[in-house]
Amino acid sequence: MQFTDEGYIINIRKHGENSLILTVLTRFHGKLVGYVKGGHSKKNLGVYQPGNLISLDAYARLEENMLSFRTELLRPSAVNFIGDAAKLSVLTSFCELANACMPEKVELERFYYLVDSFFYFIGEDNWLVHYSYFEFYLLDFLGIGLDLSECSATGRTENLRYVSPKSGRAVCAEAGEPYKDRLFRFPRYIVDKNYRPEITEVADLLRMTEFFLNKNFFQTHNLKFPANRANLLHNLGL
Repeated sequence: MQFTDEGYIINIRKHGENSLILTVLTRFHGKLVGYVKGGHSKKNLGVYQPGNLISLDAYARLEENMLSFRTELLRPSAVNFIGDAAKLSVLTSFCELANACMPEKVELERFYYLVDSFFYFIGEDNWLVHYSYFEFYLLDFLGIGLDLSECSATGRTENLRYVSPKSGRAVCAEAGEPYKDRLFRFPRYIVDKNYRPEITEVADLLRMTEFFLNKNFFQTHNLKFPANRANLLHNLGL
């Protein structure tokens, strides 16, 4: 078995004296884990960093064997995070969530566009918005997406203002008013495909995605929620 692809490094483990086990989120083959002979060397320090975009030639004698990678650096995306505590914190959260949630060798299809956008727009002033889109659609990719089409209480499609933490469904202003302190804010900017929301809207969305990722994925699979993601809003000053 042999194929080529490209993707972002999300996890690195030392293997033996001078080799590495890489986890890469790829464009066409999803999450891949592979062995890089001689990857742990001084000349490769700048190559094998979380967030870097690499091309890879993957091969294995048998399908059940671990892949071996031959790689080439395509874009040193990691440098865009170094020296910025907020961006580095978000990169760590991204890598931990992707590594924990993504099944191996399952094609990401359109979801890869959101991964690519996060890294591509990291130099823009709305970089955190692109990350929030990643988390929101991660729920959908995992099959635990939210139903924001109509109010769960009335069936109305107008004036949707909240999301229920119990059902993950939208709630209109009238039905949700008595319980608003226990509901999440409706992510209007996501529905409207607005990439210039207020920072408070982004913070509200990240609180909501944290809740549903933890409840509907990590707890369901008896997994510990990543500590760096749990502390993300605090680290961002939100």
